[in-house]
Amino acid sequence: MAQRTLIVAAHPDDEVLGCGGTIAKLVDGGACVSVIFLADGVSSREIDGDSYLQELTVRRRAAQNACRILGIDSVEFCDFADNRMDSVPILDIVRVVEGSIAKCQPKMVITHHIGDINIDHRRTHEAVLTACRPQRGHPVKTIMSFEVPSSTEWQVPSSGLTFVPNCFVDVTETFERKMRALEAYADELRDWPHPRSIKGVESLNRWRGATIGVDAAEAFCLERHIV
Repeated sequence: MAQRTLIVAAHPDDEVLGCGGTIAKLVDGGACVSVIFLADGVSSREIDGDSYLQELTVRRRAAQNACRILGIDSVEFCDFADNRMDSVPILDIVRVVEGSIAKCQPKMVITHHIGDINIDHRRTHEAVLTACRPQRGHPVKTIMSFEVPSSTEWQVPSSGLTFVPNCFVDVTETFERKMRALEAYADELRDWPHPRSIKGVESLNRWRGATIGVDAAEAFCLERHIV
């Protein structure tokens, strides 16, 4: 698993929720992992200008702390409006992703699933696939999409593609580190039985692990793999 990897996430905390254990495992295996966050994650809230800046600072500091716990090499923040990425021309988002790919030259990109109920997640997925068109000389050989509790499972089959994982990563050895990184986002977590709670995230990863016979796992859809 030792390869240069780019995580393209819509919001700070998606990277931990979706693939925090996998990130830590990649890092432990010698990989260089970078993360880009496309949306600010706070501008959809009913807050004034001063409060917006304060919450933005808090969330970005949380992201930096979480990424440090996981061992992520570099973090990039963009400022697309939260939950409004459908109002942005897709080309504008694609160019940002292309720029990040050009900088870090990843062999693998991990991002959101297209079926998520969150519009920012879906736009992120679309931008990644467009930016990773398999043209001659393009560095990305593998694209995987992750699930995000309180988004992926809330979509209904009649409105979007259902997340049906076909790739699993055993994160038994890095699960504790994932949960410590998740705690950095304490302000974004909810109380049980909300799926985006500590117990909710642990239950999901334990169940994904049980389905493949290990203590904890993260599930993905393998979108493309070029050998």
